Amino acid sequence: MPSTSFPPLSFATCDLCDAYKNDSTGDFRVLPPVFRDFGAESRFAGTVVTVKCFEDNTLVKAAVDSPGEGRVLVVDGGASLRRALVGGNLGAAAARNGWAGVVVNGCVRDVAELALCQTGIRALAPMPLPTEKRNEGQRDVAVQIQGVWVRPGDWLYADEDGMVVSATALHA
Repeated sequence: MPSTSFPPLSFATCDLCDAYKNDSTGDFRVLPPVFRDFGAESRFAGTVVTVKCFEDNTLVKAAVDSPGEGRVLVVDGGASLRRALVGGNLGAAAARNGWAGVVVNGCVRDVAELALCQTGIRALAPMPLPTEKRNEGQRDVAVQIQGVWVRPGDWLYADEDGMVVSATALHA
């Protein structure tokens, strides 16, 4: 295990959903079951950092090249299925720099390499075509992922059953 890893959190998204299923505040949200698991870690959680970009992964690279500190990078790629926002090099950088996970509302590539990355990686689908580098996008803004609002500082929990987002930490 890499030296940048953080202790595993004890949680189950099903238990969190049981506990918060009647939440009417909007603080607890469930992401739709449209994401596939690509990384070596199927269970991950952390505070959210966001990037909003469309078919340009310049800000994604900058984020995973920075210290992750056990956080989760949520990338709003506009659900594009035309270009991959994360590949093997960026997945390896995320693992090396201590990111708990990367969630991409879009595509990834280098699937075999991503499977070896000791971090959580979720995305809609694989796509071999890379992005164009235009230095466009935004960081640390509220994003809508498959119709669900995700904000910087939220907590994201992912396991084999799905992903949930909360305005506050829910684990022990």
